Amino acid sequence: MSKGMSLYKLGMIGLLILLLMIPLIMIHGIVEDRQNRRDEVVADIARSSSYSQQISGPLVIVPYRKKVQVSRLNASQQRYEETVEERGRLYFLPDQFELNGDVKTEVRARGIYEARLFHADNTISGQFVLPEHFGIGDEFAEYQFDEPFLAIGISDIRGIENALELNLDGEKRAFIPGTDVPLLGEGVRAMLPLETGAEKRRLSFAFDLRLQGTGQLQITPVGKSSTVSLKADWPHPSFMGNYLPTTREISQTDFTATWQTSFFSTNLQDTLNRCAADTVCNEFTDRSFGVSFIAPVDQYLKSDRSIKYALLFIALTFAGFLLFEVLKGLAVHPVQYALVGAALALFYLLLLSLSEHIGFGLAYLISASGCVALLGFYVCHVLRSVARGWAFGVGLGALYALLYGLLSAEDYALLMGSLLLFSLLVVFMVLTRNLDWYAIAQRTTKPAEASAEASHE
Repeated sequence: MSKGMSLYKLGMIGLLILLLMIPLIMIHGIVEDRQNRRDEVVADIARSSSYSQQISGPLVIVPYRKKVQVSRLNASQQRYEETVEERGRLYFLPDQFELNGDVKTEVRARGIYEARLFHADNTISGQFVLPEHFGIGDEFAEYQFDEPFLAIGISDIRGIENALELNLDGEKRAFIPGTDVPLLGEGVRAMLPLETGAEKRRLSFAFDLRLQGTGQLQITPVGKSSTVSLKADWPHPSFMGNYLPTTREISQTDFTATWQTSFFSTNLQDTLNRCAADTVCNEFTDRSFGVSFIAPVDQYLKSDRSIKYALLFIALTFAGFLLFEVLKGLAVHPVQYALVGAALALFYLLLLSLSEHIGFGLAYLISASGCVALLGFYVCHVLRSVARGWAFGVGLGALYALLYGLLSAEDYALLMGSLLLFSLLVVFMVLTRNLDWYAIAQRTTKPAEASAEASHE
């Protein structure tokens, strides 16, 4: 191989880049396998403790019975009237609903995998306003009422950590398991001392709910006026649902957030009237908000994102070798390109394996430092110059630093990547601005022609 650049070498370099995609694809598969295994462990921990939690309610439910006339046909197809008893329920949402929660997070580990549980110490209070005659009107005398109750839906009752007790107008009443309301699913209920609904009634309620869960805490704003305040020792909240917090403060160690909604924004009363008899009503339960306690970007996602830049990284490194060949008239064998490419590919495997034990930041530092040191040492001998090896190592280290910046700045990754590519193109064009590419081509072809003539002689 003559000194300089030839089409043969360019073809070999292109083939090497394609071949290096094989180990990169395999490493990407390993990342996905480890991530799936992590998700299985998190799901298993949640299955053993409690899943994500959603609080829906409280609602006041008034069961009723009513005699109604039904028209039927007998065996002779003659119509007759029959009196039957109709059963149903009246549903009332609170006029005011307030929830104040103080959330502490806890890490549960199984092997090298971790799941984050939360313990929410909630104080729930508010007021119901039950209208005169339960809003039935002139037909009130035709109704008979069973014992009303207050129900609150809790998606996974295994997470309840305290003995629930309802404070109703200063009177203590015990909760019992089960909501007895298919719409709310699992939860608890407390019987109410309402003998008759003839008069308008105001009911003030309050209770403490300590709740454990995994992943997410969601709340359905059931009040005509709802205010929810959460404070947690978690610095990476991901707010979710149909409503964002009206105010929020996020620090490096915790966050506080407050939501405020009204019937005008939720329209839950109409939704409740439409699907109160349904076993499942997503329209009601989906009108919620909350926060996720899952790390938004973990080591597997960062490793996966870093691999997406691998092809660009290898191409830029090979381009640096080509610059040395063109500018300094050196010859670098394709095998040496292959060894450098293998080291660049193994960086991602080192990064993944170390990040599972010591965190992504430190793992990236160790993996990048090892790769830079190895390639710097190797290039010193390939280019036959310590200064050139050091220059290559510094350039490679700068590329790793820029890659880490791209991974950290998720919102500006595209902008930073575009500026990086443009800057490298500027450097390449400036360094090669005075090169005579025809002369370089002649330099690579003349030795080949001379060798061919010698072989004929």
